[in-house]
Amino acid sequence: MSEKFVENFKMITTMSSVTCLFALVSVLMFIWANGRKLSKKDKIIIGIIFGFGSILSTHFGINYEKMLLNVRDLGPLIAGLYFDPLSGIIAGFVGGIERYIVGTYFNVGSYTRIACSVSTCLAGILAWFLNRFIFKGKRPLIRYALFAGATMEVFHMYAVLITHRSDITSAYYVVDVCSNPMIFFTAIGMALTVLLIELYENRIKFPLKIHKNEELDLSSQFQTRLLVLMFLLATLTNSFMTQIGTETAYQNASASLRQNVEVIRRQYDAGYSLLGNVYVEHNGQYTIQNSNGKILYGAHSGENVSKEEMDFLRNHITSDYFVRDYFGQRVIAKCVMLKDWNILLVAMPLDEVLLYNNIQGYELRFSSILLFSAIFLFIALMLNSMVVKNMDSINSSLLKITNGNLDEKVDVNKSSEFVELSNGINETVTALKGYIEEEKNRIEQELEFARNIQQSSLPKNFKFPNHDEFELYANMRAAKEVGGDFYDFFFIDESKIVLVIADVSGKNISGALFMMRAKTAIQSFVTTDMDLQDILAKVNNSLCEGNTSEMFVTAWVAIVDLKTGVAKCANYGHEFPIIMRSGGNYEIYKDAHSLPLAAFEGTKAKVYDIKFNPGDRIFVYTDGIPEAINKEDVQYGMDRLLNELNKNKDMQLEDLLKTIRASLKNFANGAEQFDDITMLAFNFNKYFEE
Repeated sequence: MSEKFVENFKMITTMSSVTCLFALVSVLMFIWANGRKLSKKDKIIIGIIFGFGSILSTHFGINYEKMLLNVRDLGPLIAGLYFDPLSGIIAGFVGGIERYIVGTYFNVGSYTRIACSVSTCLAGILAWFLNRFIFKGKRPLIRYALFAGATMEVFHMYAVLITHRSDITSAYYVVDVCSNPMIFFTAIGMALTVLLIELYENRIKFPLKIHKNEELDLSSQFQTRLLVLMFLLATLTNSFMTQIGTETAYQNASASLRQNVEVIRRQYDAGYSLLGNVYVEHNGQYTIQNSNGKILYGAHSGENVSKEEMDFLRNHITSDYFVRDYFGQRVIAKCVMLKDWNILLVAMPLDEVLLYNNIQGYELRFSSILLFSAIFLFIALMLNSMVVKNMDSINSSLLKITNGNLDEKVDVNKSSEFVELSNGINETVTALKGYIEEEKNRIEQELEFARNIQQSSLPKNFKFPNHDEFELYANMRAAKEVGGDFYDFFFIDESKIVLVIADVSGKNISGALFMMRAKTAIQSFVTTDMDLQDILAKVNNSLCEGNTSEMFVTAWVAIVDLKTGVAKCANYGHEFPIIMRSGGNYEIYKDAHSLPLAAFEGTKAKVYDIKFNPGDRIFVYTDGIPEAINKEDVQYGMDRLLNELNKNKDMQLEDLLKTIRASLKNFANGAEQFDDITMLAFNFNKYFEE
């Protein structure tokens, strides 16, 4: 295993560990800050912590090929993009100023102190800019995090070249060693932080997942495609210019080789001594070897060249140049045959030949990446300013309109297209308001008609001239225009009266229709020669047929025998009745419950008896009374109902029900009710006499 491989492996392992540690600490800070509104003090503390992270990265850099690698710029980038722009600026200046101080006064990385300190400060400013103007305070996606980290380090490396124009060779060495690992690990650190945060929030998305267009906003789609385009343009530009630069360097080297070959050959043919210094450009060298491969003059004089090497040289005597390893060094060379059949070889180290081309290549790559990044940011800003911002304004108005505010006006006049769009939306809404008003009037008329039909189906005659054995009163008020509650009473013979109060699960038209069906079914199946359990079983099965909407009815049904005062009762999941015995108070009668009507076919009621004595009363109601609410969402409740009944227990039934309704109205104090309110009261006066 080569020493170079071991060094590279150690560098990659150490940089990976440092980058992961930086990302992990960032996520821990995010967990601490998540869900809390950051105060100015919190933002400053975060900035100082990440600035301290940059300082540690400076002093504990990874030693690699006599250079110190670090991920210092991660501190301000993460602080500014994932927490707050102010934190990013603070972290950048803390890390940058400290880098300049230790470089100037303590000789820590003094050669690159200006470039490094400036880039760290600018990392905080870049994070502020991206957070504020590009991402609008949102956390960037992984691809944008990669882009931000890589672009920042590209500037960092470019700054090294710019600040050392007088010593460009040394600057090139620094950049050549540091650029790839620092750009790569800074970009990875940014992306890894986003990944870990999204894992923590349990909302990780596969970074390369292809989303449908409707899942992405316009800005994200445009920025993604623009980013890909800029990357391709930068790659193609760099490849093209690098290829041209390399070819130019080879051509220049070839010309220099020809010139050096001619000079040395003339000296050799003229018999001049070649034992002195013979200048070859780019720190090159020459050799003259005989046909046996022994080097007579020049570098490596006295050594022998292998037969394979000599065969290669003979085959390339006519070549303009060739690139080959020669005595352990990669060279660009040219060889010619001298008049005494010896071979002259002139060679230049390839890295020396390509040095300035490589420097220019780095400058070209860095400058083009920064230029395309600037263009990307400028176009993204223009898109946000000219399109996205206006679209957001229109969507905000449309959201208000779709939520029912038809008085909202769209007023975006940044361009003729948006003016046209705004006017078109406003005209559409105006026309829609007209249609809605017309439809509203039509529906109100139909609902009023339905309400009248429903009310007319409920019995309103509470006077029974031939029956002074009891008193009876009831009323119903729907929460909407029509409702699902109903009451009913009717005689099945001269001494038996049926009392019904019920509540259909549906409301409005659907509830009203099912209410009519239930009311009709009960009237149809009640007979004198069938007990209550069988009657209600038939009613239940009838309502189950064709009940595709799966409605059900809670009901309390009683058949009162006026001769005996005994009432056969059944409670299908309805409210408990309230009974007042003669001379006593109203009390809840906790009767046996059965499943609601129409819930399941074949259900049979639990029938029980109530014995009425003269002076006894019963009050039955729907859940709209105890569940009535006021503006504080407090329910009316059973205690309040019992208290109101007992305060007015001596009232006539009609007055009593009106008093309960008035109490409900005062309690609600204008709060909208969502359930129908129905009551029925029955007072047993005396036994029936034939």
